[in-house]
Amino acid sequence: MSKKVVCFGEMLWDCFPDHEIPGGAPMNVALHLKQLGLDVKMISRLGKDVRGEKLLAFVKSYGLDTEEIQWDENHPTGTVTVDNKDPENIQYTINAPAAWDHITLSKTNSKTVNEADAFIFGSLGIRNQMSWDSLYHLVHAPVLKIFDINLRSPYYDFEQIEILLGYTDILKINEDELLIVADYFDIPVNSKKDSEIASSVSAYLCEHFPIQMVCVTLGSKGALIYEEGKISSHPGYKVKVQDTVGAGDAFLSGFVKAYLDGKKSGEILDFACALGAFVATQKGGTPKYDLNQVDEVRTGLS
Repeated sequence: MSKKVVCFGEMLWDCFPDHEIPGGAPMNVALHLKQLGLDVKMISRLGKDVRGEKLLAFVKSYGLDTEEIQWDENHPTGTVTVDNKDPENIQYTINAPAAWDHITLSKTNSKTVNEADAFIFGSLGIRNQMSWDSLYHLVHAPVLKIFDINLRSPYYDFEQIEILLGYTDILKINEDELLIVADYFDIPVNSKKDSEIASSVSAYLCEHFPIQMVCVTLGSKGALIYEEGKISSHPGYKVKVQDTVGAGDAFLSGFVKAYLDGKKSGEILDFACALGAFVATQKGGTPKYDLNQVDEVRTGLS
């Protein structure tokens, strides 16, 4: 029987000067998990507008269950304005108001989360009080909770993040976010080595919060897992990069799939890195694929 996973947060359009593409980390994760064979539901909110209808049709094309995606008659479907004039320094403006800022709590989405095997959430989707109130209620569910910290300045509040860490079982964080967290909590970082920085910060977080595992993504350098005082690492797979958009979301999806399958840390990292690398060889954050294509990354055929 397929594991049940619920993703909470933003669904939106990334608006480039000449085109728009569907986006939002929680949505990307949900679509990848669906392709990996899990029973996935997405809790989000769309404006009752053309963009909302197109976005709903997009996720339905993957077979994603949409019963917990809400309609909003007062706020538009979310958009992000992308300024890519300088490819080395792409600028993003996360526009407001947006429907996903107003995700409301309901008996059905509470029941959905309580019946899940895992609940995945981030920090961007709670920049508004209404969505924050909804998430705060949902994280009390007695299920595995995975926090993709996903810091997007200036849309995060460490008081909220501390509260969420208090309900987190697994934390996913990247190398830049690791340093932001270290600075906030005054965690001494006396090394430039990724593994030593990750170990110091993860040890602190696991001591002060109920976190059982920290997964740190390192971009082209792979990723590592901190669990029970030990570090497992993977150097990542070298591929010809087409587009890095969504690669981190694909990595998290691979991580969740392997973790829920009961794999060990090394196997979890291997599959997650392979999926993230594969998506980087494709255009867009949510390409359609089968597992044979992901396996080709491992054999160097991709």
